[in-house]
Amino acid sequence: MIPQWIIEKKRDGLALSPDEIRFFIDGFTLGTIPDYQMSALAMAIFLKGMSAAETAVLTDAMLHSGDILDTSSIDKPKVDKHSTGGIGDKVSLILAPLVACCDIAVPMISGRGLGITGGTLDKLDSIPGYRTNLSTEEFLDVVRKCGCSIIGQTKQIAPADKKLYALRDVTGTVASIPLITASIMSKKLAEGIDALVLDVKWGKGAFMSTYERAVELAQSMIDVGANMGKKVDAVITDMNQPLGRTAGNSLEILESIQTLRGEGPADLIEITLALGADMLVLCGKAASLDEGKAILRKFLDNGQALERFARMIELQGGHPDVTAHPEKWLPTARIQRDYLSPSKGYLAGVDAESIGKACLVLGAGRAKTDDLIDFAVGTSRLAKIGDQVEIRQPLVALHANDEARLAEAEKWVAGAFTFSENRVDRPCLIK
Repeated sequence: MIPQWIIEKKRDGLALSPDEIRFFIDGFTLGTIPDYQMSALAMAIFLKGMSAAETAVLTDAMLHSGDILDTSSIDKPKVDKHSTGGIGDKVSLILAPLVACCDIAVPMISGRGLGITGGTLDKLDSIPGYRTNLSTEEFLDVVRKCGCSIIGQTKQIAPADKKLYALRDVTGTVASIPLITASIMSKKLAEGIDALVLDVKWGKGAFMSTYERAVELAQSMIDVGANMGKKVDAVITDMNQPLGRTAGNSLEILESIQTLRGEGPADLIEITLALGADMLVLCGKAASLDEGKAILRKFLDNGQALERFARMIELQGGHPDVTAHPEKWLPTARIQRDYLSPSKGYLAGVDAESIGKACLVLGAGRAKTDDLIDFAVGTSRLAKIGDQVEIRQPLVALHANDEARLAEAEKWVAGAFTFSENRVDRPCLIK
């Protein structure tokens, strides 16, 4: 096959055959097709799109560019959840041990943050000793022992995706639904799971800015799952304001522990229970979403989910006492300063993007992939849409280790809040 003919075919809006797609992905992974030709095909896909069948073949080709975990030794239903990312999204930290309490295995391969969106691995790295770089056998051993494990992507899992994403990032082709679908699904299906629940976020703090685009992405991933014989469902969630009341790595670990104690914020618990219930239904552990939520609520209330989180931390190199005495183990910032409300009334908006940029400025995230993270910094005690506030009431606490960074972060925070004289309803989180 001639690579440029395949590029021209997609450029002209025609469907590629399975052989053409596999030829291109295999060649790119092996290095026989150069970056510039892969970039050209990615742009053609970005502009002309792909059918559900094409996207499924692309996903399968990327999936089989590397290893697929053999989870046959785990005699339980195997399920995972994937979020498209948002500010304050710490759901995986709560959901993995919670769902594992229901005799379900949760082998979770997560990512790091880039830009304003935090990464689950970065949050876990704030726990002293916790290892996210387990070998495949170590990973599966942790899952067998406590029902869940959260690690990072290995070089052997979907290497085609790793190469292609690096190109998409610098060629203006990130926001392509077929390419996003193949990227997410190739990595997730490599976990050897039976089912997958997707948390597709939309809004100011999300990758998909509109509800309609989020629905389109969710449907694309569900279609690919069906094409590949996997049970996949999606929940569309609002990310116009941050999730929970914290953003930043150790601060989100602390809030996750509080939530596993049954003391978390209502929005975080609502999203966690909705996704977890969907996972239970897909695995046949609950007959309905309401039943699934009731089962999960029990494990939050009786402390078993917290115990399982402590066990996972211990098995991956951390100290289990982190969950009992987080203040002894988690890093804390040198400076804590409240941002005070300039107005009275009701909060009409809490801009997730602005809060995310404040955290980035403080050092909680990466502007470039090789940036170092300050695990202690971020925001906490965030006021939420619908809250009634008075002048000079604290709206958010900023945690910093540098006065200059703090001053810059305060500028972003100042633009995050909008006010109304009239009562404001709390937003509907799930549509």
